[in-house]
Amino acid sequence: MKYEGPIYRPPSEAKSLILQITVGCSHNRCTFCPSYKMKRFRIKSFDEVREDIDEARSLYGPLIRRVFLADGDALIVPQTRLREILVYLREKFPWLERVGIYANAKGVLKKGVEDLVELRKLGLGIIYLGVESGDQEVLDRVRKGTTVEKLLRAGRMIKEAGIKLSVTVLLGIGGREGSRRHAIATGRLLTEMKPDYVGALTLLIVPGTPLYEEYMRGEFEMPSPFELIEELRLMIAHTEMEGLFFSNHASNYLPVKARLPHEKEHVLRLIDEVLSRRDPSLLRPEGYRAL
Repeated sequence: MKYEGPIYRPPSEAKSLILQITVGCSHNRCTFCPSYKMKRFRIKSFDEVREDIDEARSLYGPLIRRVFLADGDALIVPQTRLREILVYLREKFPWLERVGIYANAKGVLKKGVEDLVELRKLGLGIIYLGVESGDQEVLDRVRKGTTVEKLLRAGRMIKEAGIKLSVTVLLGIGGREGSRRHAIATGRLLTEMKPDYVGALTLLIVPGTPLYEEYMRGEFEMPSPFELIEELRLMIAHTEMEGLFFSNHASNYLPVKARLPHEKEHVLRLIDEVLSRRDPSLLRPEGYRAL
């Protein structure tokens, strides 16, 4: 497999074949994200992708049950190329259970529901949409390059097409000053979007990013660990949906997994217990947190 640069995937794709069909991220302007800063965005040729698929078929054969299409927002690839890739994957792996892909709102909206339905019929089973926040002020500050309205439309289109929707949100991205506003607005957006899965990660301020420079100048203040847990509680309290809500990523201080709405009150009570005790030993140690 001819990977270019560091490769990232969702935790749920740990056992998937990672097939890199783009290099980098077509937006690549988010102030908090260090992942693709060293890459210049390009779409790989079909010959490059086909060569990787052929190699994976010869090496792993029927062991491959799932495929994840990287890099950062691979859904931006034109429909004809995506169709070609998915058809070839089915030809080489007829037993394939699911294909997943990263997307941003722009990539989804450029496709439209009919294109998404076609991709679903060809095997695309889940789209991972980076939302980060439901607060427009936060999105603008971190240069997300989209609007709350566009994110909502994109999420609804994915659901309408019958594809599973997994959304990522970021605890701490509103800073200390905007923490409460960010949590409530994000919960409300999730309520309207109704994703199948929500992954709440915690912001890590990485040297070399524009946000790090803001942080060093005192223009951005990160919430404390327990303030981040308060933010998590507020977000869950304002989220009404049927699906799984996770905050068990390595970046999080308090791992949480709840099926909403059935386990909502239970998980809120657990968070309240942690907040009432304020015992640092209940949190993931700082040295164990990672992207």
